[in-house]
Amino acid sequence: MKKLFLLLMMLMVMTINMSAQKTYALITGVSRYQNSQANLQHTAKDVKSLRNIMTKQGAIVSVVTSKYANHDNIVKKLNAIVQLAKPEDKIIFFFSGHGNTGGFVTSDMKLFMYQELASILSKAKARQVICFIDACRSGSVEDLAEDNYSWAGSTSHPGLVFVMGCKAEESSYENNWVGHGLFTQALLKGLRGLCDVNQDKKITLIELFNYIYKDVTARTADGPQAQHPQLIGPGSMHDAVVASW
Repeated sequence: MKKLFLLLMMLMVMTINMSAQKTYALITGVSRYQNSQANLQHTAKDVKSLRNIMTKQGAIVSVVTSKYANHDNIVKKLNAIVQLAKPEDKIIFFFSGHGNTGGFVTSDMKLFMYQELASILSKAKARQVICFIDACRSGSVEDLAEDNYSWAGSTSHPGLVFVMGCKAEESSYENNWVGHGLFTQALLKGLRGLCDVNQDKKITLIELFNYIYKDVTARTADGPQAQHPQLIGPGSMHDAVVASW
């Protein structure tokens, strides 16, 4: 009888683990570009630090950096995660590097258009898909957002949301003193629990964004160097749990 009870308990635990939500994260960044004049100082550290935090929090993490973070390779990795993630899972995409209106710049100096990114991620069965982009002009993704936050040129996905480093007309700055982009620095601190207002050990999207926004705007001056992070996506995602710490 005791052996039967233990067997049933083991089967129950296995069933719970099989159905548990998984987080698939693709973390990308470019420090060394095909054109060396475009090289950046801190994006590799951005990627490494975020990978360490998310791995400790139980995410399944893939990392693509520098010359491997070219357009075609990022597309390949994104499609693989989209195919892998189940409805109960979560997908997180992060990029740190150069950006311009309409997209971010891959290592081969191509502009990865946000429309293409939205089109790929909108095919995901995962109900929650969150993008963090630390790049100049990243807020320009809002130009794709229709009234119901379906994305121009892509299939509608009610759980696709973008957290961007700055407004469409702004730059996203690196911080030499801490060795990170200002946006990524705030993201890292938030994921370590500093944004958890109610201290329930669960970090919701709105808690994380509010912390990032306050931290970044406090560190940038008004005027030409102002930087205002943007949360672009349906309000139904605000209470989504990004991570537990």
